[in-house]
Amino acid sequence: MDRQALLDAIPHCLTETNLPLPNKYPGKVRDTYDLGDRLLLITTDRQSGFDRMLGAIPYKGQVLNRTSLHWFEATRHIVPNHVISSPHANALLARKCHVLPIEFVVRGYLTGSTDTAIWTKYSAGERTFADVILPNGMHKNEKLPRNLITPTTKEATHDRPITPVEIIHERWLTPDEWNFASSKALELFAFGQQRAAQHGLILVDTKYEFGVTPEGSIVLIDEIHTPDSSRYWLAPTYEQRLAEGREPDMIDKEFFRLWFRERCDPYKDAVLPTPPSDLIAELASRYIQLYEAITRNIFEPDLRPLEPTVLAALNV
Repeated sequence: MDRQALLDAIPHCLTETNLPLPNKYPGKVRDTYDLGDRLLLITTDRQSGFDRMLGAIPYKGQVLNRTSLHWFEATRHIVPNHVISSPHANALLARKCHVLPIEFVVRGYLTGSTDTAIWTKYSAGERTFADVILPNGMHKNEKLPRNLITPTTKEATHDRPITPVEIIHERWLTPDEWNFASSKALELFAFGQQRAAQHGLILVDTKYEFGVTPEGSIVLIDEIHTPDSSRYWLAPTYEQRLAEGREPDMIDKEFFRLWFRERCDPYKDAVLPTPPSDLIAELASRYIQLYEAITRNIFEPDLRPLEPTVLAALNV
């Protein structure tokens, strides 16, 4: 889409839903409706960062949902997932699962700008991450010696880093659950890196969530390899920009977070600066660029009205 079309779409972002369905649970980006044995997940255009809302990005919800659907289908041979159908580009109908209370954050590079980022902690002197000790002398955005998992808890107030030993000792997961999910997370990430490289991209890091079906099987849930849950860089310019000490060419939301980080304390300031329209349109453009690069499909907005389309598909 051209820049003007994205600028024109800014006032019409999908920032909330109020479908006539029970048990709505709004999250940072998704509105979830509990339908009993199924969940209806509506991915909105809300943009989060630093544990707060930063604004809204045109068509972001459609891009994220469609990107996830692409990866869910492409990774079924690695692990099953919760997808049933997608009645609208913003909507995903999924199997209801018992969510495992651990986020599986997988990292391939030493980077990040948030307080929980591996580079932030490394530059402050920390060397041990989960059960891995990194060497001294590494630089920002450098490739890690190997892909590693830095799990975090899923808690009501704030997620916290946790080691595999603590996960078992504190009974967040059983040993079998940890072994299965962590191995699948690494396998998914390696597959994602390989596919991304084929399209001129570097999959830098990501997070996975898993759930348990009523039958007892562990399946992949939530989202996968989206520009919200993952960091992507452009591969052709990575080595040169690293050698020059510059940030990689980013195709995710990191540059948007950096804009706030350079102008305020996004964790402490009560009022955040308002991002300019050009910055919002640029993030929308990068999200669409990533979707098109990964799927090889041209992004066309789903202009059908959300509510009647979804309710008709649910026979409501």
